[in-house]
Amino acid sequence: MKKTTATILVIDDQEDILFTAKMLLKKHFETIYTLNNPKNVIQLLAENQIDLVLLDMNYRIGFEDGKEGLYFLKEIKKLAPNTVVILMTAFGKVETAVEALKNGAFDYVLKPWDNDKLLETVKKGVGFARKNQKDIILNESTNNYFIGTSKNIEKAYSLAEKVAKTDANVLILGENGTGKYVMAHYIHQNSGRKSNEFIHVDLGSLNENIFESELFGYVKGAFTDAKSDTIGKFEAAQKGTLFLDEIGNVPLHLQSKLLQVIQTKTVTRLGETKPRKIDVRIITATNLDLKAEVAAKNFREDLYYRINTMEIVLPALRERIEDKIPLAHFLLEKMIDKYEKNKIIFDDKALEQIAKHAWNGNIREMENRIERAVILCENFTIKPSDLDLEIVLLHEQHDDFQLSDIEKKTIEKVLLKNENNISKSAEELGLSRAALYRRLEKYNIQTS
Repeated sequence: MKKTTATILVIDDQEDILFTAKMLLKKHFETIYTLNNPKNVIQLLAENQIDLVLLDMNYRIGFEDGKEGLYFLKEIKKLAPNTVVILMTAFGKVETAVEALKNGAFDYVLKPWDNDKLLETVKKGVGFARKNQKDIILNESTNNYFIGTSKNIEKAYSLAEKVAKTDANVLILGENGTGKYVMAHYIHQNSGRKSNEFIHVDLGSLNENIFESELFGYVKGAFTDAKSDTIGKFEAAQKGTLFLDEIGNVPLHLQSKLLQVIQTKTVTRLGETKPRKIDVRIITATNLDLKAEVAAKNFREDLYYRINTMEIVLPALRERIEDKIPLAHFLLEKMIDKYEKNKIIFDDKALEQIAKHAWNGNIREMENRIERAVILCENFTIKPSDLDLEIVLLHEQHDDFQLSDIEKKTIEKVLLKNENNISKSAEELGLSRAALYRRLEKYNIQTS
C-alpha cells in the first residue's frame, strides 16, 4: 500500500499511546513524529513543516480540565496557523473538545480510540491541510512583491494602491535598478485591468526608425517589409496597461506623436488615415529628472503634465537601510526556487556585508550578486566571497551602525504591524517561519 505524503506529530505524555499511534499511522503516512512533552512543540514546529498534530488534552496527573491542551492548541495555531490540529480526549470531556473546536481545532477523537475512526479523521485532516497549502501557494504566486518597511517605500506603495483603482496616468521616478518595472506591474495587478494585458516597452532601446511602427502598428504595404497588417503596442494593450519605460530618452520630434496618442486616446497605424480608439492605462518611468529636462527644453512640458497625473518616487536602496536584509532573504528564496536548490542561508559575515554595502546599482545589483552566490556557494551557506562585492560601503555617518540592531528593530516593527502574526511577518521579512523563530530567540523578542 502506497503511503500518503504527509508529516504527522503525535503529542501525549503516555509512551504506550505514542507507540501505538506511531505503529498505526506509519503504515499510512510517510513521516510520524512523537513528543511526550508538549513544551517541545515550539522548536519542532519551527524546524519542520508539520501537516497535522494529534494533541492530547491533559498532561498533569490529577488535572482533567483540558486547559493545557487548549493552551498548546493556541500556541500551535499561533506558530503554524495552517497546521491541522486534532484533539485526543477521554469520554466525558467532550464539552472541552467542543470549546477547542471554537479555538481552531479541526476535530477530536475519543480515547481509547477506534483505529478505523482515527485513520478516517486523520486522513480528512491531512486532505484539508493539503488544500490549504495549495491555496497559499496560489496566493503567494500572485503576490510576488517585496515592499519593505522603510517609510519612503511604504509611502510609494501606499500611493500605488490608491492610484491603481483609477485609470489615472502614472509617472514612476527612480534610479536604475530601484524596481520601476515591479512597481508598474504592481499597479496593474491591483487595478481593474489585471485580467488584461500588461505590455512593457523599453523606449530607451527602441530605434527611432521603428518607433512608430512598434508603438502604433502598420498596414500591409506601408513600407518595404510590411508584409501584413500588424498591431502596435498600444493596440496590444487594449483594455490593459501599457508601461512605457525610459520615457525620458524619447527624442523631441517623437514626443509630439506620443502626446497625440495619449491625449486623443486614438492611434493611427502607419499607412492608414483613420484613427482607431484605444482604451489603455498608461504608466511611464524614467531615471531622469524630467522637471530639469523640461527646463532644458529636452522634454515637452505638455507631455510631462499629460503623463504625470500621479508621480511615484522610488527611493534608492541606500535610503532603505532597514530593508536591505529582508530584501536579501526575499531574493535568496527567489533564486533557490529558480535553480531548484536545497535550503541555502547567509552566514553572519555575508549579511553584515550586505547591510553595509552601498548598492549603487540598487535592487538589480543585489539580485545579480545573490544569484551569483546561489550558484557558487558550498555547504548551503553564502559567504562574503560568494557575493564578490566591491568594497563600496556606506559613508561612516552611521558610526554606531550595528547589523544586529537594525535587524532586531526591523523584526519588531514588522511584528507590531502584523499583530505578532508569525506567518505574515515571516513572509514580509522574506524569511521562513523557522528562520524568524531563530531570530526571535536570538534577540529575545517576545510575541505574546
